[in-house]
Amino acid sequence: MRVTFLISTPDMSGGIRVLATYARMLTSHGHEVYLVTPGPARIELKQRLKALVRTGRPPKAPLIEPSHFDEMGLEVHRLETWRPIVDDDVPDADFVVATWWETAEWVNGLAATKGKKLYLIQHHEVFSYVPTERVRTTYRMKLHKIVVAGWLKELMAREYGDTDVDLVPNAVDHKQFYAPARSKQSVPTVGLMYSITGFKAIHVAIAALRRLKLARPDLKVICFSHQQPQGLEFLGADVECHLSPSQDVIRMCYSRCDAWLTSSASEGFNLPSLEAMACRTPVVSTRAGWPATAIVEGHNGYLAPIDDADALYDGLVQVLDSPNWELLSQNAHATAAELTWERSYELLIQAMQRAHSSLPA
Repeated sequence: MRVTFLISTPDMSGGIRVLATYARMLTSHGHEVYLVTPGPARIELKQRLKALVRTGRPPKAPLIEPSHFDEMGLEVHRLETWRPIVDDDVPDADFVVATWWETAEWVNGLAATKGKKLYLIQHHEVFSYVPTERVRTTYRMKLHKIVVAGWLKELMAREYGDTDVDLVPNAVDHKQFYAPARSKQSVPTVGLMYSITGFKAIHVAIAALRRLKLARPDLKVICFSHQQPQGLEFLGADVECHLSPSQDVIRMCYSRCDAWLTSSASEGFNLPSLEAMACRTPVVSTRAGWPATAIVEGHNGYLAPIDDADALYDGLVQVLDSPNWELLSQNAHATAAELTWERSYELLIQAMQRAHSSLPA
């Protein structure tokens, strides 16, 4: 089987990790995988002149950021500049997969010889910083949709009238994210992923932690991020931040926490919560993405309404003060154990087979 993935921006995000994982698994099962992405955006003449006047030097060429594709030894074919991907850029194949709303527009315009057209949807990408009507239009296109979470499947039916959608949930690499059974620590420790992305609502998490620090002066916070965190200064020396850490360091962050905190207003899935559970850490989360259906309160974590820092605080207190923390930890691990990439890969292949028989030639 020959499969082409159109990638918007290869990076170290969770969504790209999902794509890289499937590309690696398809390759390891003997399928041909072609990954293609636009090149870096061209620096316009006006921008060049402004930089020259301001600094006396022309602007540097845009950097190509590391990505999970590099980490997994997969080759990504980059165009010479940022532009739509067209027929000449991709080989004939059995399937061609859109992975972001913009790539869905490109896939929709490709010739039939480029493969049956699939749309792997990892979030409802109607964000304030994108042309929302164009995004919504992609969900109405006659592309076979594969979604990573149940709420996305329901949304595609409710808002876009598409009931022929396959659910292939994200999973966790249990060889990468694991931890031995442990007890709650004497120093209460909360972990989180810091992100300035708007829908991550990091300010809500910070508000909950600020209140928790007042109640528990010995509180320690561990976080990882791709940006220098701002707003955690009130923790003083009791915050430990890891910038652009390796996967091994991320596992260490999860497994050294008594609770994992996520405050998102919206999530396609939320891989860090799943990975934290795989490392035996109970999760306190807003009702967004995978945690909204995976967390059973008092069993493997606690849930809070979106934008409710006080409810997140209450959930953290429940976990940190729980006399049954070891059971919470055990249940969190059992929840994560149900989701494996091997099972998700099987579901992906089944979805592709269904698409092959249902989509027009």
